[in-house]
Amino acid sequence: MRKVKLQVQLSVDGFMATPDHKMDFLTWSWDAALKKYVGDFTESADTMLLGTVLYQGMAAHWPAITPDNAEMYAAAQSFNAMRKVVFSSTLKGQKLEWNNSEHADGDVAEVVRRLKNEPGKDLVVYGGERFVRSLVREDLIDEYHLFVNPAAIGKGLSIFGGLAAYKNFELAAATPFECGIVVLQYRPKKG
Repeated sequence: MRKVKLQVQLSVDGFMATPDHKMDFLTWSWDAALKKYVGDFTESADTMLLGTVLYQGMAAHWPAITPDNAEMYAAAQSFNAMRKVVFSSTLKGQKLEWNNSEHADGDVAEVVRRLKNEPGKDLVVYGGERFVRSLVREDLIDEYHLFVNPAAIGKGLSIFGGLAAYKNFELAAATPFECGIVVLQYRPKKG
């Protein structure tokens, strides 16, 4: 069975954005080791699960990367080639222009469980707080790759907001990078 892996940027105090959706606290001066980590993470998957806003942002960004942007071109090729399943009521019925993109058809949990049972590489989740929160609530994420940025913002949007009960995790790895980001990799604790 394929795994669902979440990659998300967070502040030290656990928020993915400010209450008004700003993410200007994120560190983007990534060192070579972090870029390799992200490249390896991306290559482990063949399908992206996306919500509306992130789909729109990525669809506008990645196809525009040309070979003269050597640093980003390999990542762009990977993202552009990957299958993209979009969970969005806003975009429902609209043509998705980014190649290999399709609308999720049905309940989020049912669609993700069906995708996990298909043959292929793992599935990666990139999405906003509401979409990711729905996957967390349904216990659909097998690996959390939390990119903890060296900033605290006090309040904001959390992927764990509104949980009905505690969720316990096992630490699989903690990897610090020169740019100040620490990637914490967790798996849901069984039993």
